[in-house]
Amino acid sequence: MAMTLRLSKEDEHVLARLAKEDGTSRQAVIVRAIHEAAARREHEQRVADASARIRNRYAEVLERLGR
Repeated sequence: MAMTLRLSKEDEHVLARLAKEDGTSRQAVIVRAIHEAAARREHEQRVADASARIRNRYAEVLERLGR
């Protein structure tokens, strides 16, 4: 799918620098950023879900420790 991405001058410079430093295209930098953002959100959700399960499972113990 073709797409137009409008960037500020500053963002364009950052994108170009990242591509140059990585030895890759600007498109590859953008695609990688999309995948990294999605993975980060998925990880944050898994951590939040696990935390909620643990808090529910050990609610009584946590309550006693908080006294």
